Amino acid sequence: MKRRHFIETGLVLGASIALPAFAQTKAGYPTQTIKMIVAFGPGGSTDVTARIITAKMYELLGQRVVIENKPGGGSNIGSELAARGAPDGYTLFLGTVANAINMSLYKNPGYDIVRDFEPISMLTSAPAVLVVTPKLPVNTVQELIALARAKPDSLNYATSGVGTTPHLAGEMLLQRFNIKMTHVAYKGAAPALTDTITGVTQLGFKTALSAIPSIQSGQLKALAVCSAKRLTLLPDVPTMAEAGVPDFEITSWNGLFAPKGTPQDIVEKLNQVCVTISRMKDVQETFAAQAADSLSSTPTQFKAFIEAEIAKWGAVVKSTGAQI
Repeated sequence: MKRRHFIETGLVLGASIALPAFAQTKAGYPTQTIKMIVAFGPGGSTDVTARIITAKMYELLGQRVVIENKPGGGSNIGSELAARGAPDGYTLFLGTVANAINMSLYKNPGYDIVRDFEPISMLTSAPAVLVVTPKLPVNTVQELIALARAKPDSLNYATSGVGTTPHLAGEMLLQRFNIKMTHVAYKGAAPALTDTITGVTQLGFKTALSAIPSIQSGQLKALAVCSAKRLTLLPDVPTMAEAGVPDFEITSWNGLFAPKGTPQDIVEKLNQVCVTISRMKDVQETFAAQAADSLSSTPTQFKAFIEAEIAKWGAVVKSTGAQI
């Protein structure tokens, strides 16, 4: 399913207009503070997204939404905790692409993102960028592929760890063109980025937000963005499709979930809130500054998207033989 299917357009709805409409439901929900579980630590991109969204949810719902950061286990600790939450609308979960990947990466993640949750809406999507060190004599994706074919195993690609999106994106590229490179897994995105800048490793798929400053300063060369359209912040960098690699969209997404069994009227109400938030100009501008799109979807669309992500990443994980 293409990412553009989730993009909502429309006029900004201010809290003064939206609040009465959301407040008038037969359930009277919400009547108390809501908890949103984030399976990553404070300060990261997922936590930042949660803080932007929860502030707007407070404006629209009239109740506080507090964030509980529960990092660890590749996001499985917080995810499992959320799955076991009461299905009453007062426990929510901010899911990510890691939840789709973990369904095949882990033998026992402790939860099932489809079986144990009610999908509410997509929230954001941020593409990866394929970058190389300036020391590498390539300027396009096709030149990179040609070099890898001419010199098998001579190139190293850096990632933030085994089973992460950058790792699996690299594997997808290798499989697509039957080329060989060496995977170098780091303990986090920052050292992987640093070593690509210095040329210790030659390339990698990086989050746009983390890579853009280094691209703009000339410390990295961007070959392509892994999205359906070019980034406003990198207007001269082609998409992977424009670079000759179609159907290669790699995004880090966030979406809102509730524990399985949460009443449908509450799911629908929260979905309406997400749609309204996605249309707010200040929210769109805030996420755009982070190289991300502010999105929304119906619960049905979101479920189909998750299932497609599980299938896509599951095939890549299986091909690598990686399992934890």
